[in-house]
Amino acid sequence: MEKLEPLPTLSYRNGSLTLLDQTELPARMKLVKYASAVDVAKAIKTMIVRGAPAIGVAAAYGVALEAIKSKHLPTPAFIRAIQHALDVLAASRPTAVNLSWALKRQRAILMKGGSPADVTASLEREARRIHEEDLAMSRRMGEFGAALVGKQATVLTHCNAGGLATAGLGTALAVIYTAAAQGKKLKIYADETRPRLQGAKLTAWELQKAGLDVTLISDNMAAYLMQQKKIDLIVVGADRIAANGDTANKIGTYGLAVAAKYHGVPFYVVAPSSTVDLQMPDGSHIPIEERAPEEMTMVNKEALAPRGIKVYNPAFDVTPAALISAIITDREVCKTPYARSIAKVKQQEI
Repeated sequence: MEKLEPLPTLSYRNGSLTLLDQTELPARMKLVKYASAVDVAKAIKTMIVRGAPAIGVAAAYGVALEAIKSKHLPTPAFIRAIQHALDVLAASRPTAVNLSWALKRQRAILMKGGSPADVTASLEREARRIHEEDLAMSRRMGEFGAALVGKQATVLTHCNAGGLATAGLGTALAVIYTAAAQGKKLKIYADETRPRLQGAKLTAWELQKAGLDVTLISDNMAAYLMQQKKIDLIVVGADRIAANGDTANKIGTYGLAVAAKYHGVPFYVVAPSSTVDLQMPDGSHIPIEERAPEEMTMVNKEALAPRGIKVYNPAFDVTPAALISAIITDREVCKTPYARSIAKVKQQEI
C-alpha cells in the first residue's frame, strides 16, 4: 500500500475554514467554507463535520473565525463576542470531550487578555497548533496500534474513526492504514452503524478509496462473524474516555464489546489522549447525546416507521473498561488497571 494522504476533512486558510460535507458522502465530495463560530457550530450539530478529534479542531478554528470577524470591536464587545462563540460551540454536541478540550485551550487564550488584534492572532495560532497536534497524534496511534495487528488479520470496525473523523489518518482506521502500509495483509469488515449509517456511507467509502479489502455488513451480523471465527480483532474510536477506562463511542459499540468478550476477540479502543476526561470518574457520568427521531423513522423523506411512533435515539453508548483489551493512545498503549495507565498518559500532557 502506498503512503496514504489525509482526506480533505478540514483545512484553514486566510481566515476561512473549509469542511468536507460528510452528509453528502458517498455520493459526492462537497467542500463548504465557514467564516463564523455560529456556522461552525451548526456544521458540528448537523454532522457536516463529525468525529471527536475533527470536532475539536473545527471548534478551535470556529473561535478564531469569530475573533477575526470581531477584532475591529472595542475590547469589551470583542470579549463578549468570543465568549458567546465559545458558549455556542460548546453547546453544539455534548458527548465528544475533544470539543470542550479545544475550547478550554481557546478560552485560556482569551483570559490572558490583550488587544483584540493580539488575542485574535493568538487564537488563530492556537487553532493551528491543535490542528497540527491532531495530525501527529493520528500518526502515533497508527504506529502503536499496528504493532498489535498480525501479519495477516481480519479486522472489524464500527462507525467511522478514520480520516473523516480527524485531521489526519484517523484513530481506529489509522491502525488499519499503518498496518497495511507495513505490508500486513488485512481484510476489514465495516458495520453499517445505524441509524446514521456512518459505517456504510463513510468508513466503507474511505477504505475502498484507499484500495483496501473492505466488506460492509449490517450491525446485527457482527456477532455471527465472531461466532464463525472470522474476526481476529476489533478496533473502534472513542468520543470520551472516563478516568477508569469506561468509553463512550457510537451506539452499538457496547454490544460489539460484549460479543467480543464472549468469543475471545481482542477489543481495542483507539483515541488520542485529549479524549480522556479525568473529570469523569466512570462512564455513568458521561453525558449521552440524544438525536432527532427522524434519524430512525425517515430516510430521504420516506417513512420507515408508523407516524407518531415513540422513538429513543441515543447517539452513543458506554463500554465498561472490563470489556476493553487495551486503549491505544498517541502516547502509549494503556492496559489494566486503566485508572493508573490513563492517568499516566494525561500526566504526559502537562
